[in-house]
Amino acid sequence: MTMKTFHRSFPVLVALCMALSSWSISAQTKKWVGTWSTGVQLVESSNTPPSPGLTNNTLRQVVCVSIGGDTLRVKFSNDFSTSACTINSATLAVSTGKSTINTSTLKQLTFNGSTSITMNADSAVISDPIAFNLTPRMKLAITIYFGQTSSTVTGHPGSRTTSYLVTGKQDTAAAFSVIDTVSHWYALSTIDVWTSSPAASVAILGNSITDGRGSITDSQDRWPDLLSKRLLANSATAQVGVLNMGIGGNCVLSFSSGDLGPYGVSRYQRDILNQNGASWVIIFEGVNDIGVVTTAAEATLVADSLINAYKQMIAGAHAQNMKVYGATIMPFNGNSYYNQYSESCRSTVNQWIRTGGFYDSIIDFDKITRSATDSTKLKFASFQNDGLHPSESGYQLMADSVHLDLFTPTAVTVKDVTDKKGNVWGNIHANHANGITRVTFEIPREAFVSLKVHSILGKEIIELAGKRFSPGRHTVEFKSGNIAKGMYLFSLKADKLSASGVMIY
Repeated sequence: MTMKTFHRSFPVLVALCMALSSWSISAQTKKWVGTWSTGVQLVESSNTPPSPGLTNNTLRQVVCVSIGGDTLRVKFSNDFSTSACTINSATLAVSTGKSTINTSTLKQLTFNGSTSITMNADSAVISDPIAFNLTPRMKLAITIYFGQTSSTVTGHPGSRTTSYLVTGKQDTAAAFSVIDTVSHWYALSTIDVWTSSPAASVAILGNSITDGRGSITDSQDRWPDLLSKRLLANSATAQVGVLNMGIGGNCVLSFSSGDLGPYGVSRYQRDILNQNGASWVIIFEGVNDIGVVTTAAEATLVADSLINAYKQMIAGAHAQNMKVYGATIMPFNGNSYYNQYSESCRSTVNQWIRTGGFYDSIIDFDKITRSATDSTKLKFASFQNDGLHPSESGYQLMADSVHLDLFTPTAVTVKDVTDKKGNVWGNIHANHANGITRVTFEIPREAFVSLKVHSILGKEIIELAGKRFSPGRHTVEFKSGNIAKGMYLFSLKADKLSASGVMIY
């Protein structure tokens, strides 16, 4: 089924995702798909490896993947280092906790058949493919025995995961006895699995909220982790990988002060568009740009610049047939970022995200995290009461709010429609597979909902809903496998709000 047009008879927000053709793994060719990745940067001096350092020593790092597979490869990065970095040996194994590994799963990585390789400055390397029984959400230990390394280090400071450093060559050891620990990743970039379509991944561009500041070290409970668990538990999205490309302190724009890591526009190609097997992008970045605003002129400049940057990134993804979802900027009153001008800037940016018509769909984190009594504040406790970063329960709320239908591989998305004030009245997602059409709709308040399908001549085919519904998300379904080919009208009414669309089976 395809949709030809979409008409609204009264202002209403409708996000309509229709996927009305079946897909088959067996009919598709195999490909590389990202199961784990991190945003690399030049590591600040305060976050460099502890004594005795990386050179001629062994570092064991643990990551939690998303989707599984039977063959994988690992990408290592020296992109921001000023001199070469040598990997004398690197191994993979299942992590069994802390520095301990299951030695029966130990595998040696190779690079063009060799166990060692030197990465030049400003470069990256990918290991040879290796057979490995990688299960979804597995904690994988990558152990590197380094040779000579650069004094400037490429890595990811905000790992929220403990790494283990020991002297000498110990890359095959079952556990480390005398160790130094650090909650950073160094030289690691990406893990891909060799798998079949419809497996694909979603790459998330973000800052410290996506990077998981406020989450529990080693618990893997950032909101992208929690979203990954939901995707894996849902049969229609069980082959969707999640790539967390959040960098703490990161900005979208090059002129924003206090930026950590390469700014969003400059890293977008490498971190997002170049990801293997990525079909979707979530852009959830901008609060660190907005947080520097202190005047009305700055509010206008930053808002306009962010919007132009978003347009550029959206166009880049669309050029590669990737769908792009915009996430609204969450409240931050209670943080030093907050003032009347930064709040005005946030409001302008969020209004454009919701109503600009450039994104394929919207993930409204602002709506679901703001206080009912003060929309400039979070409705839950923030990390260290900073008014900006969610607590564990806040991250769970964010993950739970994301519609999984957005990541159905065959989904076709229709732009959101809002009223003149940009109010969010509700949304709908429709998905069809194996002769069943399921329609999920969400309303912010109790309403009488009428949801019907008509023939093009006006004959009612089926009424999917005709009663009062409580606020929240609801799902109805009907058997559509026997519907004759042709054009049909889909109509929604919720109290005084209505919308309609023309669909073709």
